[in-house]
Amino acid sequence: MEAIINKVAESGIVTLDLAPYVTEAESIATFDLKPFLFREMILKEKDYRTALQTHDWKQYEGLHVAITCSVDAIVPVWAYMLAASYLQPMAASVYYGTPEEMAKALMMQKISDIDTTEYADKRVVIKGCGDTPIPDAAYVMVTHHLRPVAKSIMYGEPCSTVPIYKAPKTPNLHPDE
Repeated sequence: MEAIINKVAESGIVTLDLAPYVTEAESIATFDLKPFLFREMILKEKDYRTALQTHDWKQYEGLHVAITCSVDAIVPVWAYMLAASYLQPMAASVYYGTPEEMAKALMMQKISDIDTTEYADKRVVIKGCGDTPIPDAAYVMVTHHLRPVAKSIMYGEPCSTVPIYKAPKTPNLHPDE
């Protein structure tokens, strides 16, 4: 009886699962300017500055914070900047936009921080199936990030992949070898 050989395991393929790079929007705190507006429409500078001075900023300590305004109001840019200046010493990071937009931006940052040396000259499969939804933008970002170093990039599972990129073969400069 012949031994069963796992050709996938022997192929030298490295699988990269993007799920660990996901930041859930629910884990992001929101700083909403709505409560600081007069009648939810107008920002009064003096009142806003006073309210920010007495606001409990410790609640954002160590958190990722999305700064937004949940009502349709004209808010000057400096109002967001002022909130960011108060958040900076407390929050892990600050972003202008919704928690969903911030979650996507945080994921893109994590992907761009991937150490590519682990994937240099390797056959890489970007995992395509899983329980965690992955934004399409993440697949584009990881492809862009790994293409300069990977031998090949595939999408899917090691047993069933879609080829994305294959590095051109380098000519043998020493034909005697």
